[in-house]
Amino acid sequence: MILKRLTFIAGLLGASFSFAAEQATVRIGILATGTVNWEMAAMRHAGLDKANGVALDITVLAGPDAGKIALQGGSVDLIATDWIWVARQRAKGADYSFVPYSSHQGVVMVKADSAIRTLADLKDKRVGVVGGGLDKNWLLLKGAAQQKYGLDLATQAEPVFGAPPLLAQQLKQGRLDALLTYWHFAARLESEGFRRLIDGRDVLRELGVDPGMASLGLVFREGWAQRNRAALDGLLKGMDGAREALCTSDDAWAKVAPLSGESRPEVLAALRKGYCEGRITETGAAQTASAEKVYALLRGFGGAEFAQGGAELPPGVFWSAPAR
Repeated sequence: MILKRLTFIAGLLGASFSFAAEQATVRIGILATGTVNWEMAAMRHAGLDKANGVALDITVLAGPDAGKIALQGGSVDLIATDWIWVARQRAKGADYSFVPYSSHQGVVMVKADSAIRTLADLKDKRVGVVGGGLDKNWLLLKGAAQQKYGLDLATQAEPVFGAPPLLAQQLKQGRLDALLTYWHFAARLESEGFRRLIDGRDVLRELGVDPGMASLGLVFREGWAQRNRAALDGLLKGMDGAREALCTSDDAWAKVAPLSGESRPEVLAALRKGYCEGRITETGAAQTASAEKVYALLRGFGGAEFAQGGAELPPGVFWSAPAR
């Protein structure tokens, strides 16, 4: 009897060690209030990390730039950022690749009772712009205004550049007439009664581009992905499952909602709605084709300073897994 029990325990330990050996550690850098953090938490709550053979090693980053530094320095394997940064790095010879994650673009917000109804109405208005003068959302918005209305927002409006919270406050105080900001700040403003003038999907439509194209994605070195194919595949599968759970299960959402830093029910509802609307539905060649169009447009709107030496979208920006 004792021998049988020892044999049984040894079998359990052997299975445990085998299971642990199958777990591949993935070091991922995230922002504390970012949506990738929501998905990492949802993965862990549902056991989707272990079920897909992944052990998550998470580093909380101080900001987007800190993530790029961590990735370049080798202290993390993956971060979330935009494909334009990847294109610039590949133009310089780096081997970063991008897997589409979110289709969220910038959103222009105005007060609910504002007389501003179209981009043409932004003439002579103070427009807050999150990011700098070469931010893709700003360049695309300028391009759409120029193309449809012959309006040069850079000279015929008054752009005010700054950080999202500061500019949101200025909009609330009436010191700005409109604000181009990130989707989650727009969702908060919308829940407080502000109105969307136009969002990035509408801008892309105006410019003849598929509105479902990716804006943000997971970024990693191509060499790392080739050496850790199973880990990357497991992570992506786990994140797909977490994303589905957050958008279909109230219980799954309730567990991660505090990570947003919000407690107001109406704001949480707006954030969840916005997050789910940004899920990627088009992948593969369609994303690359859209990115090539947008890159050409941005180069035209922003010039060589935008492209930083790359005249065309470099090959390999979007990850294409080699056949096994």
